[in-house]
Amino acid sequence: MLHFCVFLFFLLLGDVEAAIVSPGVDVFFEEKRFLQWKGKRIGLITNQTGVNSQLKTTVDLFLEHEGSYRLTALYSPEHGLSGKSYAWESVDHQQHKNLPVYSLHGETRRPTAAMLDNVDVLVYDIQCTGVRAYTYPTTLFYCMEEAVKKGLEVVVLDRPNPINGVTVDGPMLEDKWRSYIGYINVPYCHGMTIGELAQLFNTEYKIGCKLTVIPMKGWERKMSYRDTGLHWIPPSPNIPEPDTAIFSSSTGLLGELQIANIGIGFTLPFKIVGAPWIHADDFAEKLNQQKLPGVLFQPYHYRPFWGMFKGVDCEGVLIKITDFTVYRPVAVQYLILGMLKSMYPKEFMKQFGKSHGAKELFCKANGTDAIYRILSDEKYPAWKLIDFQKEERTSFQELRKKYLLYKN
Repeated sequence: MLHFCVFLFFLLLGDVEAAIVSPGVDVFFEEKRFLQWKGKRIGLITNQTGVNSQLKTTVDLFLEHEGSYRLTALYSPEHGLSGKSYAWESVDHQQHKNLPVYSLHGETRRPTAAMLDNVDVLVYDIQCTGVRAYTYPTTLFYCMEEAVKKGLEVVVLDRPNPINGVTVDGPMLEDKWRSYIGYINVPYCHGMTIGELAQLFNTEYKIGCKLTVIPMKGWERKMSYRDTGLHWIPPSPNIPEPDTAIFSSSTGLLGELQIANIGIGFTLPFKIVGAPWIHADDFAEKLNQQKLPGVLFQPYHYRPFWGMFKGVDCEGVLIKITDFTVYRPVAVQYLILGMLKSMYPKEFMKQFGKSHGAKELFCKANGTDAIYRILSDEKYPAWKLIDFQKEERTSFQELRKKYLLYKN
């Protein structure tokens, strides 16, 4: 019994000491940074991911510390304040703890002038997934643009990039494909935090917002989310675990084309790629022969519970990351797409371009239609896709240096 109690003590102690990173919300309250906005009316843009290192919600923290300021409104992004809504659902305005909750994923995706009438400062605290093609960063950028029109300040409580702060991969964004799911010209995987992105957007797009970023403490660029010791709150229904973020950037684009199942509807969202017409052993062998750094492909057999190929036996591959520091998620999915086209041309082309909506979404998510054209025109497209815009990514890494808050 004594040994068990000692074990339990150290187990609990380990949990207490696990978080080695303090997110911006912890810094904001522990260092009393909120006193900078004494007498101000604050509007909070947040959702279920807005929690501190002890899982106390950002909403509750703001209410507990009221006095020098006043919390007057809440704003919710895609999936709503609680995160329970599906991506295609419009979220309605509501009330929470006697505060109005204005939806930014309903009839309007930007706060209207009326929604901002009772606010002096907008504070943003939402965990993103580390990729350009996600609506939460766009919600911040829209709010920054609207804040300028009303003369409001914007404060960003910084959070980790869950992939890490060094992986830069995928194409840049062309202006004609600028949209709600991709609003600024950065690579698909940009390796920046939301606070760093806000600074880049404010300067490079000449927004001129009065912006303050509350940086984290203890975060290093090489860290994955698991390295931070912070608790993971799923930002959306299909991102259940912290490592799902890097896998979603490894197959998410592929999934937009609806050519193969990517684990949505099974227990491994984004971690597998399969179809009834794939031969698992052959597919894995060909992928492994390409020797992409930091990854191996394991033959895999499964049957989706729902969604694409529901109840149908599928074969494919399970993606196994062997070295996160050199792993290129977008290159991995371009390799998979290219091999699907080369090895199974009839099945690939039967689905490719079948849906105009899928094509449109694929190009928006990529930020360019060049990837779609290469897939359409080339017989062996894999390496042409992988090397696409290599020089542009190098230029971006130089540009982003002046906006990085964490140098190591």
